[in-house]
Amino acid sequence: MGRRLPAIWCFFFLLFAASCKSLKKKEPVIAKANADEIIDADLAFSDMCRKKDMKTAFIHFIDNEGVLLRPYSPPLKGAQAIDYLSQLEDDGYSLSWIPEGATISENGDQGFTYGVFSLVAVDTTYEGTYVNIWKRQSDGNWKFTLNTTNQGRAP
Repeated sequence: MGRRLPAIWCFFFLLFAASCKSLKKKEPVIAKANADEIIDADLAFSDMCRKKDMKTAFIHFIDNEGVLLRPYSPPLKGAQAIDYLSQLEDDGYSLSWIPEGATISENGDQGFTYGVFSLVAVDTTYEGTYVNIWKRQSDGNWKFTLNTTNQGRAP
């Protein structure tokens, strides 16, 4: 019986090792997310600004915890940002932009767009660059969590 004991232990060890291998977690397969989704959201945001008005578009597309970065102002977050947007007087000018690029996270829940904006007032046009950071909502739609602009652009 003394000679059989090591063989039994070897059998249990091999059985244990095999079961550990089969219990090992497999990595989930994640489909590569498509950045076109947030480019489409960015374009819809710009279209709403142009066709309706800036205030309506920004309030529609901002996430509840969204942040606005504006010159000479501390970051405006959530309700403070929405309050700021609600008080905008946006008669007399038109804002639009064109995304030049986008990146989306591998799991498809966040991403960013960037490009060039144009603000047309009565007799003046201002141009600059922008970045929007986007978050997929529980209903599948996209809302921005951060919007920032940089005025001025080289010709």
